[in-house]
Amino acid sequence: MAAGVAILLCCIAQARSQSIISPERSGSGPPSTRPLSPAPTPPESGAARVYLLHGWMNVFSLGMDDLAQKLERNGIPSSVRNHAEWQQLAEEIVAHYRAGDRRPIILIGHSLGADAALLMGEHLGRLGVPVALIVLFDGTQPMAVTENVARVMNITQRVYITGGPGFRGELINFDVSRDASIAHTTIDKSARLHAVVIDKIKSVIGQEEAVGQPSAPAASMPADAPRAEPGSAAPKLGPPTGPMIENSPGPPRR
Repeated sequence: MAAGVAILLCCIAQARSQSIISPERSGSGPPSTRPLSPAPTPPESGAARVYLLHGWMNVFSLGMDDLAQKLERNGIPSSVRNHAEWQQLAEEIVAHYRAGDRRPIILIGHSLGADAALLMGEHLGRLGVPVALIVLFDGTQPMAVTENVARVMNITQRVYITGGPGFRGELINFDVSRDASIAHTTIDKSARLHAVVIDKIKSVIGQEEAVGQPSAPAASMPADAPRAEPGSAAPKLGPPTGPMIENSPGPPRR
């Protein structure tokens, strides 16, 4: 509770210090719920479906926009959205998956956006959709990752993520609390951490392309999950592995 209050007060202080809100974030409705404009979906030609989620109010977590631009320069298109839209995004992903889109799904979020990314992963699991990678930048509460998720990279100052029932994937908690240059409102903007995340995304996309399908463990697909339509290619899921859970002091400073 105290940690949550501290984060909220820090966010409010930063909001008061900002005199300009970029034009693309203006619009009607409460800032915590209004969608970004425009809010594109990842292009159909991309190697993966990558979604980045802002935290509170759409004026924080601007490091997600910067990371999206870096991904674009690396040939990985993505969509940056508000954390409050996670259910809408999940339904969009499910629709694409049931239509035969088997590109790897990658979810990235900061603060409340990190929490939303895990909620999205859980929701997608209930609907039989595997998630290749979730990247968290300092989520606000401890949560368990569900069995349909293949990999989690949790970059945190205080909140560790655990594997939930049936989880057989890769889970790394990068603890950066000893890095005095990083705070909750700046962790998403770190160029060093962006480089680590981009390398991880490239690696995951390469692994997914090698097997031809999202590599969530086979055990993650519930018995009543929607299956491929007759005559279509069945999902090729990698063999169950792990779980591989690692708590790390974080990537080295460069």
